[in-house]
Amino acid sequence: MRRVSAIALMGASLVGATSLGGCSSMSWDMFKSAPPTVQVRLESNPPGADATTSLGQGCKTPCSVSVPAPDAPFTVAFALPKYQPASVPVNVIKNPGDFTTPASVTTDPNPVFAELQPATPPKPVRKPHRPKKPKTAAAAAAPAAAPADAAPAAASPFPDPNAGKR
Repeated sequence: MRRVSAIALMGASLVGATSLGGCSSMSWDMFKSAPPTVQVRLESNPPGADATTSLGQGCKTPCSVSVPAPDAPFTVAFALPKYQPASVPVNVIKNPGDFTTPASVTTDPNPVFAELQPATPPKPVRKPHRPKKPKTAAAAAAPAAAPADAAPAAASPFPDPNAGKR
């Protein structure tokens, strides 16, 4: 009887193990840890700039964002109206840890700081300065007449273009 119950017990455990193996809720992914995140402090002078990481997260300075620890460096872009935009590279430092210390991820620099420069307004377009011709005494004394009615200047080296039209 002992053999029968032992065989029955082994059969039941075998059936249970095979049925759990095909269960969709059972996965090896549950043993993987979530990717580490790192908290990055973002600051600017003047404050109030829109800061956006190349990883997608962003906020208005001063602030902090939590980013998934990337394998490569990333950048933070700062923008504020009436100021020139700035971009700051950020390095990711991964410490693997050992038996006594856990693994950690940090960024350099932290806080990420940007000094925004005022945008220079565009220079106004200046018209070229033309000096005024000095008036002759005869032109100043004579009243202004219509150019077609005026007599051509006798001292002019150029022919009168309206000579044939009168």
